[in-house]
Formats: sequence, C-alpha cells, structure tokens
Amino acid sequence: MFTEAVQQLTTVRDILRFAVSRFNEAGLFFGHGTDNAHDEAAYLILHTLNLPLDSLEPYLDAKLLNAEKENLLGLIERRVNERLPVAYLTNQAWQGEFDFYVDERVIVPRSFIYELLGDTIRPWIEYDELVHRALDLCTGSGCLAIQMAHHYPAAEIDAVDLSLDALEVAAINIEDYGLEDRINLIHTDLFEGLEGTYDLIVSNPPYVDAESVEALPEEYLHEPELALGSGEDGLDATRQILLYAAKYLNPKGVLLVEIGHNRDVLEAAYPELPFTWLETSGGDGFVFLLTREQLLGEE
Repeated sequence: MFTEAVQQLTTVRDILRFAVSRFNEAGLFFGHGTDNAHDEAAYLILHTLNLPLDSLEPYLDAKLLNAEKENLLGLIERRVNERLPVAYLTNQAWQGEFDFYVDERVIVPRSFIYELLGDTIRPWIEYDELVHRALDLCTGSGCLAIQMAHHYPAAEIDAVDLSLDALEVAAINIEDYGLEDRINLIHTDLFEGLEGTYDLIVSNPPYVDAESVEALPEEYLHEPELALGSGEDGLDATRQILLYAAKYLNPKGVLLVEIGHNRDVLEAAYPELPFTWLETSGGDGFVFLLTREQLLGEE
C-alpha cells in the first residue's frame, strides 16, 4: 500500500483523505491533542510540511514532492501500526498558546490546570505579583511550570519530578522559553527534601486507578507508566499531597490539584475538606482548590 500511495497520491488533499481513512479503518484512539481523525491528520500534515497549523485550506491542492509524500506516509503508517500518540511523532504538544517539546519520556501535556492560572483563581490570589514562590509537583515536561512563570512574573518556581528522564525533557522546554533563571528543576518524590514555603502549589500527579490502567487504549501505553497509575483507587499521590501541602504553603497559600475522574472517591475519603471544584473545559470535576487554612481546618 505504501508504494502505491506514493505513486497515486499527489496533493495535500489526497494525503489528508488517505490519512483520515487509515486512521478510521484502524480504529485509533484520539486523546493527545485532538479528538478525531480529520483534525489529527491535518495537524500531522501541516506540522510535517512546516506549514501554519491554522491554515489548511490554502494548501489543500498543493502538489507534494515524492520525498514529502514518503515522509508523511511513513508517519501515518507509524501512527496506525505502532499506535503512537501523534505528539510523539511530531515531538510537539500544545497547551493554549504554548507549545512544548515532548517524547516518550513524558506524558503528553493535557492538564486542565493551565486554564485556571491567572484570572480564574483571582478570588484566592488577588494579584499575580503576590506569587513570589511557586511549586509544580510532578512537572513532567515542565509545561505547567513554564505557564506559571508566564502568569506570575514575580515568581521563582520549583519544578519537581521523580523521573530523571522527565526532568531532561523539562530542561529542554525551560531552555526554549529562556526560563533557566526562574525555574529550578528538582529530582525528588513529591515534597521529599524540599525547603521553604510557597504561595502557590500546583500538581497534575498520577491519578489513574488500577482498573482503568488495565483498560487504557494502546496509545496511552506508550506514556511512562510512572506518570499514569497511582494505586488501587488512583489517589496514592493525591493523599501524600494533601498530607503535606499545608506545611509547604504560606498563609493564604493555594493548592491546585488535578485528579481525573476521582472526585466522588476523593470527597468520600476526605469529607472534612471543603474542596472547591473549578470549572474547566472538561467540566467542574477534575481540578480542586484548597487553601492552607482549609487544609489545616482553620476556616
């Protein structure tokens, strides 16, 4: 099929149609930046051809060189045969206006927390300049730490991960954004060995429960296992964060944590905690906010 495709397909439109057909025929799972075959195929084509990602229409009838077709068709076949997330094929992932280098050493960025930084949590952090120290637990690719640096210009940020591989990727992204002087990478397990306190702590920790890990689509199995599962109910890491976070927060300090689909389980386990569930593009059940005082039972 590969040789025939190189010979018969000539334009971007041809390749797009072929990719959508192959993706649908293979029953791929989409959840790493797109949610359907057409958008994923369009992104893969535009990125690979170094074209603007928001301008497919002007190039649909452009003819491709054989080398371009071979490169594109090779990536399409890898997406189908290896079930690799498209971000690992392009080494790029987007969150809002930010793009990041990614590879199989880190999960593909998809946390809702980035939507909440700045204006959304203004009731708890009145001015961005009030955040002088911030912490990103389980930083992975460094995407949230970098966006925190953007929203909170006065903040020095510690970005923590247990995976040295992940920290290597985070270092690439931090250098790309010129933030080496503001973001400090730390190799440790959650709060272990950290010093000082913070005005804001965010975390997108592992939160997939054991049953769901077993049922994950093949695409997710290319991501680091360490960054996905967190015990039988998916809350092992979150429990540790709730146990120690108050110690590392300044007065009126804020904790933001993403927990996937575990809201009901978490609320049942901690009925005394007044979780605030923040609205995201995915709904209001994925990210909670607590202040230091709420964690200590002082309000």
